[in-house]
Amino acid sequence: MEEKKTFNDLGLSAQSLEAINKKGFEEPTPIQALTIPVMLRNDTNIIAQAQTGTGKTAAFGLPLIEMISADTKTVQALILVPTRELAIQVSEEINSLKGSKDIRTIPVYGGQSIDQQLRSLRNGVHIVVGTPGRVIDHLNRKTLKIGQIEHLILDEADEMLNMGFIEDMEEIMKHTNADKRTLLFSATIPTKIRELAHKYMKGYELLTVKKETLITNLTEQIYFEVKSHDKFEALCRIIDIEPDFYALVFCRTKNDVDSVSAHLKDRGYDAEAIHGDISQSQRERILGHFKKKKVNILVATDVAARGIDVVDLTHVINYSLPQDPESYVHRIGRTGRAGKEGTAITFITPSEYKRLMFIQRFAKTDIKKAKVPNVGDIINAKKKKIYDDLAVILAEKIDAKYYEWAKRLIGEREPAEILGAVLNYCFEEELNPDTYGIIKDSGGQGRQLEQHGKARLFVALGKKDKIDARKLVDLIMSRVSIKSQYIRDIQILDKFSFMTVPFEKAEEIIGSFKKKGQKPLISHVKDKR
Repeated sequence: MEEKKTFNDLGLSAQSLEAINKKGFEEPTPIQALTIPVMLRNDTNIIAQAQTGTGKTAAFGLPLIEMISADTKTVQALILVPTRELAIQVSEEINSLKGSKDIRTIPVYGGQSIDQQLRSLRNGVHIVVGTPGRVIDHLNRKTLKIGQIEHLILDEADEMLNMGFIEDMEEIMKHTNADKRTLLFSATIPTKIRELAHKYMKGYELLTVKKETLITNLTEQIYFEVKSHDKFEALCRIIDIEPDFYALVFCRTKNDVDSVSAHLKDRGYDAEAIHGDISQSQRERILGHFKKKKVNILVATDVAARGIDVVDLTHVINYSLPQDPESYVHRIGRTGRAGKEGTAITFITPSEYKRLMFIQRFAKTDIKKAKVPNVGDIINAKKKKIYDDLAVILAEKIDAKYYEWAKRLIGEREPAEILGAVLNYCFEEELNPDTYGIIKDSGGQGRQLEQHGKARLFVALGKKDKIDARKLVDLIMSRVSIKSQYIRDIQILDKFSFMTVPFEKAEEIIGSFKKKGQKPLISHVKDKR
C-alpha cells in the first residue's frame, strides 16, 4: 500500500506550511497531493479531474500563492468560476491560505456594485476570481487587463459548459497571453472541454485521482441540515437521546477537534480528542480509555482515526462534511460492524447539500434526511432511562438502611410527594429543558422557543480584562441567583465576551450590572442569524 503524502512532501514553503497548520489541516487530499507539485514546477499546463468538495481550491491556491510576486500590483492570475457563490468562496479560501504574504485577491461577479470592483482593481490586485459575464464586462471597459497574466485557472469547467459559458470562456482566453500556464479543473472531461484544451492549451498533463472500491455495511445513514452555529447543539441532542451512545465524532481540522471536545467536556460529557499533534503515548492512553468505555465520545480527524478498530460503536458523526467521498466511506465504515446495528449521522449546512448528494452518488448509497431531536423527545427519553434503571434497582435487594430512611420519610409526608421531591433533587438538571439551546431551521425561519427559551448576552469584558469562562460564571453568580450549568456557550474574545442564559434570567443579570450614567457592562445580543 502506497504511503500517504504529507504537506511537507509537496515542495511548499515554510510560510505556506505555517498557514496550513494554522488552519488545522493535517494531510493533503488526493487531488492536492497530485496537483501541488506539478503546479509548482511551473513547466506545463494541467487538466485535473476533481469534484467539488475534494479540496481543489487549496490544490491550486497554495502553489499560486507561492508563485505570485507581491512586489508588483498587477493581475498575475485569473480564476474563472461558474457562480458568484463560488467566486466568493474561492477568494476567501485563498485569502485564508496566504498567511503573512501581502497578496490581494478579489472576487468580481454580477450583482455586486461594479464601482466597488473598479476601486479595488485601480488600487491593484494580484489574483482576480470572477464569473465569465462580469470578467467580460471588465475587459470591455478596459478595467481588467489579462494580457500579461502568468496563470489562468478554469474552475468547474464542465459546470461553466453546462451553464452556457463556453463562448464566454473562449472570449476571455483570447484576451490572455500565450505564455501563461493554464489549469483546468473539471469533474468530467466532455468533448467540448477537450476541444477547448486542444485549442488554447498547447500540451497539458492530465491528473486524475484513483477511485477506491467503496463498500459500506452500514445499517442506517442520515443527515441533518443545520446552520454552522447550531451544529454543537444538534450534537448534544443526539448524544442525549441515545441511551448507550458510543461514538466517533469526525472533524476536518485539528482546531475543530480541540474546540468540539473542549465544549463537550464543558457540558459534562465524557469526551476525548485525538489529532496529529497528540503524542503517541497520549494517543495510546486516550484510545485505551475509549476502548474500555471510560469515555464514550472520541473526537478525531481522519488522520488520527486511522488504525482505530472498535467493533461496537453505536454512531459515527460527521460533524464536518469530509473533503472527499472516500473519506466519508472510511469514516462510516467504522460502525455497523460484527452484525451490530450502527448509525452514521452527517451534519451539513444548506450550501453543502450538493456535495453530500455527490458523495451519495459516488458511494452508491442512500443518505436520508432527518430532523434534529426536539427537547421534549429528549426529556422523555431520559425519563424512560431513569424508569428502566429504577426497575433494575427494584429487582435487586435494597440495603436495609434505605428502607428505614424511606419509612421515616413516608411517616412525615405522602409517598407521591416524597418520591416527587427525590426525583426533583436527583434529576432537576438532567430533566431541565432550559439546558438546551435553540436550533433554527435551515430555512432561516426560527422555530418557536423551546420551553422558556434562551437569551444571548454581550459582556464588555474579555481576555484583556483577565477574564476567562470560570471567572465570568463566578462573577454572574455573585450578583444573581443562578446555577453555573445554566450559563452556557461562553465565548471569551480579546475585548468582549458572549454567553447564553435562560431567557427569564437575562433581564435580572443585565439589571444587576447596570450603573447610572455608564455604558451597560452586559446587554442583549441582537439575533441576526
